[in-house]
Amino acid sequence: MVEQVKQASITSIALIELTAIARGVETADAMMKAAEVTLVFAKPVCPGKFIILIHGDVGAVKASVAAGLAVAADRAVNHLVIPRVHPDLLLAISGSYPVGPVAALGVVEFFDIASAITAADAAAKSSSVSLMEVRLGLGIGGKSFFKLCGEVADVKAAVAAALGAGTGRGQAVSSCVIPAPDPALFSAMV
Repeated sequence: MVEQVKQASITSIALIELTAIARGVETADAMMKAAEVTLVFAKPVCPGKFIILIHGDVGAVKASVAAGLAVAADRAVNHLVIPRVHPDLLLAISGSYPVGPVAALGVVEFFDIASAITAADAAAKSSSVSLMEVRLGLGIGGKSFFKLCGEVADVKAAVAAALGAGTGRGQAVSSCVIPAPDPALFSAMV
């Protein structure tokens, strides 16, 4: 997936989060048939939810989401469309990490997936920071979080921007900014 993301010219992304796996598969199929978009993934996550992430041109992404939401119906619990996504976001979702020590580390955690993606995009756009990882609900009880790094002031500004950018449907759990993280901690996380 990382090569696919690196080579693509990403203009917008969308995600639909559902409470039913079978309906999720059906929704993903409808989304792919509705418009010319690229499927990044369609997979189950904790606790028994299903998420679909796509990218493409804004109009196609919006059409795909509309078709998906029609099929998902009452099983859709959240969704998002980000028209001008930060170029590092999909790389962070795929698990690409910067290498080496950092001046500061920021971590922001949410109860839902869409809020974490929206907040990570807002954080990356707000300051000179690097997204390290965006973890989406798998193996962590359906919660999601992201990690970013940069200079202390930039990380603080990015975390503040992230906390202010929730989707309104989700809720932040916690956040932290760690100046000069211990090298052992940083190494263990990557």
